[in-house]
Amino acid sequence: MTYLEALVLGFVQGATEFLPVSSSGHLVIAQTLLGVEAPGIVFEVAVHLATLVSILVAYRTRVWDLGRGALARDPSALRYLAFVVFASVPAGLVGVLAKDQVEALFESPVVPGVGLLITGVLLWSSRSALPRASGTVSTWTIALAIGVAQAFAITPGVSRSGTTIVAALWLGVEAREAAAFSFLMAIPAIAGAAVLELPDLSGAGLDWGVLALGSVVAAVVGILAIRTLVALLASRSFHAFAPYCWAVGALFLIYLGVR
Repeated sequence: MTYLEALVLGFVQGATEFLPVSSSGHLVIAQTLLGVEAPGIVFEVAVHLATLVSILVAYRTRVWDLGRGALARDPSALRYLAFVVFASVPAGLVGVLAKDQVEALFESPVVPGVGLLITGVLLWSSRSALPRASGTVSTWTIALAIGVAQAFAITPGVSRSGTTIVAALWLGVEAREAAAFSFLMAIPAIAGAAVLELPDLSGAGLDWGVLALGSVVAAVVGILAIRTLVALLASRSFHAFAPYCWAVGALFLIYLGVR
């Protein structure tokens, strides 16, 4: 992998991991259009961990307060952390129990095209949910429902951030709180996925400069992407990504049909 490829891949990973356009969908589409294989597992794990750093930096105050509250046995902090962990369970179960079926979805290029169309519909629906959303993640039912949404978003083309945030909005969670919960519940998801990949890691032939460049770019772009998404939620423009998802999904499906 060249430094230019690492820069581009790091940028794409950092942007699409948090903007509601599906990083997995874009990866499958790019592989199909370019006829290339995904980069080595070491690079993939590295840039995913870099996006985890993006969350920790962007929400450092919230993470610090929760950590301090947990150590002090503050009931509200412990309850919120329990919600985050509980919401991560459905995706974890799907990833472990339906691993082969999930991997099969990535083999079909049609899936991300359809997934992006679905993502567009979900994002567009946020126009109705945003004005009425003013609460917090305050019950196990809300946490579970958002967790189920995250599990559904394992499908290529279905945005994890978009699906979980829209689900939270429809459940009455205020926009910034919805974004915070979505990104905080991504921490165990990303960390867990990285741990599962550890047995397959190998440093043979690895250029650490390339790895560092891709990781740094992914982390920096990830922070900017998070801030952009939160700003769009604050301005009630979250649905602005819907036309993009529809356009990319439809054009890709047309391409598959005529090639």
